[in-house]
Amino acid sequence: MDFHAALTNILNPPVLFFFLGMGVVFFKSDLRITEGVSKFLSLYLLFSIGFKGGHELFKSPFAEEHLLTLIACMFMACFVPIYSYFIFRAKLDHANSAALAGSFGSISAVTFVTAGAFLHSYGYEYQGFIVAGMALMESPAIVLAVILDRLGKKKNHENINEKIHWKQLLHEAFFSSSVYILIGALIVGYLSGESGWNTTKPFTEDIFKGLLTFFLLDKGIDAAKQMRELKKVGFFLVGSALLIMVINVVIAILLTKIIQMPIGDALMFVVLCASASYIAVPAAMKESIPEANPSIYLTVALSIVFPINIIIGIPLYFYILKVITGAN
Repeated sequence: MDFHAALTNILNPPVLFFFLGMGVVFFKSDLRITEGVSKFLSLYLLFSIGFKGGHELFKSPFAEEHLLTLIACMFMACFVPIYSYFIFRAKLDHANSAALAGSFGSISAVTFVTAGAFLHSYGYEYQGFIVAGMALMESPAIVLAVILDRLGKKKNHENINEKIHWKQLLHEAFFSSSVYILIGALIVGYLSGESGWNTTKPFTEDIFKGLLTFFLLDKGIDAAKQMRELKKVGFFLVGSALLIMVINVVIAILLTKIIQMPIGDALMFVVLCASASYIAVPAAMKESIPEANPSIYLTVALSIVFPINIIIGIPLYFYILKVITGAN
């Protein structure tokens, strides 16, 4: 592994502020970030990457490689929750297994933007199609998680007559705030073209890293709070989470090789596959699978998967992809 890249990533201001946020909890500081500010920062990041993705789509002609990339995104979004569900079922009930499977099947937008900032620092960029792929990957896992939970109940003869409220579920999956703002900004960025980008660039790009840094401070606080639950999560879940991350990264790297993605797109795709949702999926699971314990799926996604990806995962994936592609 390129230890210079790893060190550069750790010393990147957003990552350092993530550690600073963890210190708020460990050192019992009275620093607090309100829920409204946290929500604004989350929506801002989704808006910015969606708008930038739309602008990149405007500049880039559609090619076979882009279609294959979108198909790969959909494949992983459907495959990951199904196989990971059966891994978790070795020790957990169907409700918690389904919620965890949904979390791993979906994606973390913040991990994505952190990887984008890492790429930019090395002079690489990613295309708009990978942002469209990210939008495609957010929702299928939510639907599949609920289906897996209901199938588990049916097998165990629990609430066998319970119906899936498809209208509510699909609305939550495809029109939640994160999905809506991401896809909406993508469309607006594409339709407004170069003039729209020039108008919004001071907001969508110039201050982006500063607000990302502040958001990771907030996520560091949340991650440290959830780490108190690690003892309850147990060795099995830690090991299972790491195993699923490794499997997803290996499959994703193989797909980037088959499709021959450029290294920027390849890294972003691998990061999406290695991440786990701690915003969209938990919000949906509270309504659709209330029996699942939030301290389990939130802790795994936010205190295990997320820190591993932003601290060592991103530079490690980048190094592997550079070796495979022969990029400088």
